Amino acid sequence: MGYAELSPERLLELGFAAPEVTGSAWSVRWDAEGPAAAELWSGTPPTVDFHTSGSTGPSRSWRRLRENLWLEAGMLADLVAPDEPEAAVCFAPPTHIYGALASVLVPARLGVPAWYRSTFFGAMPDVGRGRVVVVATPWIFTLLLQHLDWVRGLEHVTVLYGSAMLPATAGEFLREAGPGRARIVEVLGSTEAGGIASRCWREGAPPAWTLFPDVSFAGPAAAGSGTEDDEVPLVVTSPRLAFKPGQPPLSTWEADDRIRPLDHRTFRLTGRTGRLVKVNGRRINLDEAEYSLRAVLACADLALVPISDQMIGEHVELLIVPNDGTELSDLDLSAAFAQLGVRPKSVRAVPRIHRSALGKLRQGRAPETDNAEVVTG
Repeated sequence: MGYAELSPERLLELGFAAPEVTGSAWSVRWDAEGPAAAELWSGTPPTVDFHTSGSTGPSRSWRRLRENLWLEAGMLADLVAPDEPEAAVCFAPPTHIYGALASVLVPARLGVPAWYRSTFFGAMPDVGRGRVVVVATPWIFTLLLQHLDWVRGLEHVTVLYGSAMLPATAGEFLREAGPGRARIVEVLGSTEAGGIASRCWREGAPPAWTLFPDVSFAGPAAAGSGTEDDEVPLVVTSPRLAFKPGQPPLSTWEADDRIRPLDHRTFRLTGRTGRLVKVNGRRINLDEAEYSLRAVLACADLALVPISDQMIGEHVELLIVPNDGTELSDLDLSAAFAQLGVRPKSVRAVPRIHRSALGKLRQGRAPETDNAEVVTG
């Protein structure tokens, strides 16, 4: 795959939403001599508009200040800087705030060359460096596993991840990369709030989340009503909160997440609102359940969807995109149900599952369903 070389000036001139930036393959030498990245960025428009993914409702536009984007990119760069990356290989679309920050501005803040492409397929670029940061979406862990020779040929790989819940392939990637060769840096955030919290890990269970330096709890967690045994909404305040055109910046933001605060700066994430259901009295975090099912079911994609049930109120439906040449009958559904702890109301084979560019399940959109339904409950 060829990468069109763009100058830093040209990349910023095109903007995050230009087809040449978000839909093609390019490289940029932020390490080349020329105007400083900060100077180039200061010449861009004073505000940038981003749109929510539409995963939890209609997509909306939110505006962010130029200086706040540069500040946040610096905080993200600080998270990966301990690994001393010498190059960046990026896959997060710059039309989303995470992609704009991580695929464009983080390499600029680090002063390293960057390669970007929008497609999942193809060889990894020859970066000519030993220490690399990979800006990932959920599918990229599979890509890295397919190119382990490339990974093992590097001295170190830092995966910067700020999308949907980590896929099961993330842990497999850490194991296969080799001892000490890889680290995952996760970022929790939203279009409205930007980066909220982060956590970094190499092996074992991921640690608790820590708020960004300029983010503080608001709401129940700030009032001290949440304890390690209590679940509260994630409400934060930050000077980087976005705003709608013609309106002042938000004072606080309530994310679509539930947490258990550990202290005034750290917390454990218990699930997303709308992705927590009770089936026959059993509480299920659908994101975590999907994670566990991926280790049991060999399929192209799957999703658990909350649905209503006339008898018990809440239930779930399991959607599966089979691998080419396979059917539902080829899968060990009994093992999947045992892993889940309940039998879904139904299981359906579908051609595809609607997701955002960052892998989040789009709510409110019916999946394409021309395959047979298997009723299981």
